[in-house]
Formats: sequence, structure tokens, C-alpha cells
Amino acid sequence: MLRLISAVIGLSVAASVWAGSDVLYQVDGEDYQGYYTSPGSSAPLVILIHDWDGLTDYEVKRAEMLADMGYAVFAADLFGAGVRPTEVADKRQHTGELYKDREKMRALMDGALQTAKEQGANIDNALAAGYCFGGAAVLEWARAGAPLKGFATFHGGLKTPEGQDYSATKAPLLVMHGSADTAITLDDYVTLAKELEAAGISHEMITYGGAPHAFTVFGSDRYREDADQRSWASFSRFLAQQLSQ
Repeated sequence: MLRLISAVIGLSVAASVWAGSDVLYQVDGEDYQGYYTSPGSSAPLVILIHDWDGLTDYEVKRAEMLADMGYAVFAADLFGAGVRPTEVADKRQHTGELYKDREKMRALMDGALQTAKEQGANIDNALAAGYCFGGAAVLEWARAGAPLKGFATFHGGLKTPEGQDYSATKAPLLVMHGSADTAITLDDYVTLAKELEAAGISHEMITYGGAPHAFTVFGSDRYREDADQRSWASFSRFLAQQLSQ
């Protein structure tokens, strides 16, 4: 469970490439380093969850894209300050540890939400979005009954752990998935759709033909511009529908 959250300091990002700042904070006595940006004190909030690389320039860029649209963003850190794995084995280790400890995963996201509040964000007008591993984490948070206005995933993990369901979910889901994804299959996609329908959860699920896993990652050989732009447009509509401006 969440025992201690303390936002320590906002550190300016070098060279003014981004408008936001790094935020060093603690959850359960461990150090984490997130990123916060906001166009104003009344802006709706997006909690952004990173993929298995940890919080990198990719999430910072997405955060600033959202800030340009009028949203405050807290990009959470689920791995720990300075932990930004580059080797596949390390990425699997860090994500695997959290998949095995769902209580910790939830506490880290709760901690990020509280830290965003301490930065001045309006957490009563907020939703969560995540990429890849971050998408799986967002669905975990939705199943936990997080008090948010929406949950969005980009090419995220879709499987529901044994013993869990969506009965506590409090807000609509947006799921964006590449139909050529071999890591997260269309069978996983269909199973989730059936679960959400059975639970009576408001949801929109969209597939992008020919798009592989991680289709939104700029500069990657998996990047698909059309699917990226279309999914971003869908996400933008979802934000406008779920959050009060």
C-alpha cells in the first residue's frame, strides 16, 4: 500500500528544450523521478505511464505535445530514479518485477497522482494514458478502481491477471491496438472486449491495420505514421470528451 509520498523538488530541464520540469519524489521510501508540465493551474490532467524503457525523452515529448493542447501532464516513473534500462534483459526484469507485484504497481501510480497534486495539478479532472508496459499498468489501475475520468492505452498489454476483473472500474476505456502486433495478439484484444462488455464498462477499442507493436515510437523501425496520427486523433477526442476544460 501507499505509505509515503513526498514531492521533493522540481529540477529544470536543460537547455529549455521542454517547458516542464523533472520532479524527484518518493513512494514507500524509494526515490522516483517524474516529469511535470502544465499550461496553467486549471488545466485538466493526464497521468502518463512509460513503456519498458522507463521514463525517457519519448514520454517527455508526448507530455509537451499534450501541454500544447492545454493539458497538464505528470509523466510517472515506475522503475525508480536513474533506472532507465537499455538492454532487453533489464527491461524484462523491471517490468517483470511489477507484473509480479501488482500492489506495488498500483501504489506507484497512486503515488504519481498524489505527486501531481502536490505540483498543483487538478487530480479531480484527470485521466491516465500509457504506452506498451504503461498501457498494461493503466489497465491495472482501472481494475483497481482509480478515481479518474478515463483510461487510454497505446499498444499496451491487454491480459487480465487471474482473479481480477473490471467490476471496480469507474470510467471509460480507450484501447488502441495494432492488428499486426505479434506480442499482444488479436485474441488478447477480443478477450478484453468480451470482459469489458460483460462488466458493462463503457469502452472504445480501435485496431490499426498493418501496425505492429510499438507503432507510435518515433524513429523506430516499428513506427507507423498513419496509425500514430490516427490514434493520437482518437486520444485527443477522448480527452475532450472525458475531461472538463
